[in-house]
Amino acid sequence: MKVYDDKHIKNVVFVGAHGSGKTTLAETMLFEAGLINRRGTVENKNTVSDHHDIEHERGTSIFATPVHTEWRNYKINIIDTPGLDDFIGEILSSIRVADSIVTVINARYGVEIGTEIIWNYIDRYNKPTVFVINQIDHPNANFDDSFKGIRSLVGSNAVKIQYPLVIDGAQCIVDVLKMKLYKFGPDGGKPEKLPIPDNQKELANQLHNELVEKAAENDMDLLELFVEKGTLSEEEMRQGIKQGMLNHELFPVFCVSALQDMGSGRLMGFIDNVAPAAADLKPEQSVEGKTVKPLPSEPTVLFVFKTEFLPNVGQITFFKVKSGELKANDKLINARNGETETLNQLFIMDGKERRPVSKLNTGDIGASLKLKHTQTNDTLHVEGHPVTIKPIQYPEARTRKAVAAVDKHDEEKLMEALKKIHLEDPTVVVSYSNELKQQILSCQGELQLSVIKWSLENGYGVKADFSRPRIAYRETITRPATASYRHKKQSGGAGQFAQVHLKIEPWYQDMAEPEGFNIRGKEEVELPWGGKLVFYNCIVGGVIDLRFLPSIKKGILEVMESGPLTESYIRDVRVMVHDGKMHPVDSNDIAFKIAGAHAFKAAFLNARPKLLEPIRNLNVKVPEETVGQVMTDLQSRRAVILGIESADKYQILRCSVPEAELYGYSTELRSLTQGKGTYHASFAAFEPVPGNIQEKIVKEKESQK
Repeated sequence: MKVYDDKHIKNVVFVGAHGSGKTTLAETMLFEAGLINRRGTVENKNTVSDHHDIEHERGTSIFATPVHTEWRNYKINIIDTPGLDDFIGEILSSIRVADSIVTVINARYGVEIGTEIIWNYIDRYNKPTVFVINQIDHPNANFDDSFKGIRSLVGSNAVKIQYPLVIDGAQCIVDVLKMKLYKFGPDGGKPEKLPIPDNQKELANQLHNELVEKAAENDMDLLELFVEKGTLSEEEMRQGIKQGMLNHELFPVFCVSALQDMGSGRLMGFIDNVAPAAADLKPEQSVEGKTVKPLPSEPTVLFVFKTEFLPNVGQITFFKVKSGELKANDKLINARNGETETLNQLFIMDGKERRPVSKLNTGDIGASLKLKHTQTNDTLHVEGHPVTIKPIQYPEARTRKAVAAVDKHDEEKLMEALKKIHLEDPTVVVSYSNELKQQILSCQGELQLSVIKWSLENGYGVKADFSRPRIAYRETITRPATASYRHKKQSGGAGQFAQVHLKIEPWYQDMAEPEGFNIRGKEEVELPWGGKLVFYNCIVGGVIDLRFLPSIKKGILEVMESGPLTESYIRDVRVMVHDGKMHPVDSNDIAFKIAGAHAFKAAFLNARPKLLEPIRNLNVKVPEETVGQVMTDLQSRRAVILGIESADKYQILRCSVPEAELYGYSTELRSLTQGKGTYHASFAAFEPVPGNIQEKIVKEKESQK
């Protein structure tokens, strides 16, 4: 396979809402360039990029898939991404390595919420972006409304390069950069190039002049030329458009019919001639503050943006060559762990097809097999030139589930499978909660969860139960109480004996010392789960040796790790040990630990125990027209609305809500806002659970014992 230099490699990522036609456009480009002999379709399950079984089953893209095409001495690497934001991890990793973004809009629906969500990430990364309005030949297509939607999204810097036109029943495209009319036959393909009709010249000239002005604005030399000549040549316009894209201040708009192969060749020509290459991008700063220049003369640096596990193949690692050049069998150092990796095989990936190459230059995207110590977000560099590329920042999870193997013997198999799923998509996170005694899986939503279930059963042969995670309650007390406990055990020889009298009280910051006790010692224990145990030695007359007090405290702390109400952690209690008895022979540490634990538990149950629940600060961003419905739903979840702020066409609701009430909230919010609502939750505090709810929780816990 031909090796391209850094100036002739273009990396574009296709993004857009579900159903906008990204996969079809990628397929058409491969066909137009002659890399495939016939075009597949999503319906026939034979496209190059949608090659996974689950994508065939569901009829939609789920994974980001690299393919490539060659057009007029340029190599175009295309990454076809999913359109559903449950798979935002796949989209973000692709955006991270793109030189340009191609945002596909369905002309039937215009700018959809999926487009808005993805645009926020494109904008954050300041990536050069082209908008492509697809399905212009559909009876319900509305190019003008779609363009208005783009301008509403990105502002007046969106400029038309093309607009569609129908002449005598034939689909045409007017190109105001080249000032040509492209007329397509009923089956699409190569168009007939014609002069712009007289009745379109005024509009075309107007749009051409707007494009000239936008191109001139982004380059001082071009601006001087424009002022001097009143216009720019096509080549000068290309230069200005490229600079505007690099500045993230100009967004060209094209139109195509991907299904009928109309306009895809012209789009590829624009990507070749105008869209930035890796060599055009600004050098990026590494984690260490070093400058990584996209030059072949620099030391070799790779950034790993994707990991995939395929049956009978194993791990495939996808990377972009950030600088230098890479040859087969090169040895590189992993910046994260210091391990040396040998890249024995290099490939260009076209869906599931691996095309071997001997060399990859700066800016190119490639893959290698079976790297042992490397995963997504890792940097590989040559020895002696350590550098770490800034990692992809993934959004926080919106859905949490407890997960366990249906067959307990499959637990290890399940964990190994989930580890691989996490490596493939870092937005899927699995962790074990010692407090809840559950494996917790966090992901982006119910759709992603259904894909995880499918992968576990069909890819790894393990069935899993997904359930509502437990809530990390806390237990405390609301009034003082006293108790005593005598532990006596005799079974031949030395026995066990200990008697402990104590009093417990609710603890709060800056409270006065206890009255009526002779305080001999005090210890404040900062509990790992929050709150305190304040432990007082109030023993008089040596009825209990000082050496046994640590054992009493240890017994109390063991109870506090599993409270009597719900087996939750206990917090914010102070204990005064004020009396007891011991035996000169039978008393020992174990006996006093047991006595201390039983006395504390008895006192705790008499101290009107109270459950505390975790409260979350919640910021909910919703369209203005859905505020009422969202507020009603929040109030049904025991939320307290703290304030409302305006943000463009959105309202931000600030509130506090019990964590227990947030289960399933992501799905409900999507439903209430047609997918436009987003939220962010963070821990606020523990607060008392209402009495009726506490009673229900305790009964449920007792029924499970």
